[in-house]
Amino acid sequence: MMVNSNVESDEPIKQAHFVHVTGILKNKFVEFDYSIGTPTLYVELVLPFKQFRQFCIKHDVEELTTEQQHEVELDKLKWRHGQLD
Repeated sequence: MMVNSNVESDEPIKQAHFVHVTGILKNKFVEFDYSIGTPTLYVELVLPFKQFRQFCIKHDVEELTTEQQHEVELDKLKWRHGQLD
C-alpha cells in the first residue's frame, strides 16, 4: 500500500491499491488497470502472468468489486461521450 504523510498528525495515510483485469493477450500476458486510492483514476498496464502475480503481491492489491467496475465503466463513457443524464 502507498503511504502518504498526514500533515496534521504525522501518521501515515494508507491507500488501497486496485487491479481490474481487462484482458488476456496471446495466452501469455495480462492486461489490467491499476489504481491507487480511487478506481476511476488508473493506468493501463500489461505484464506476463508471473510478473502480474508478483506485482499484485508486492502492492497488496484488491480486485475491483462489481460495483466499482460499473463505476469505472460509467466514468469511461462520460469521458468518451460527455456527461450522462
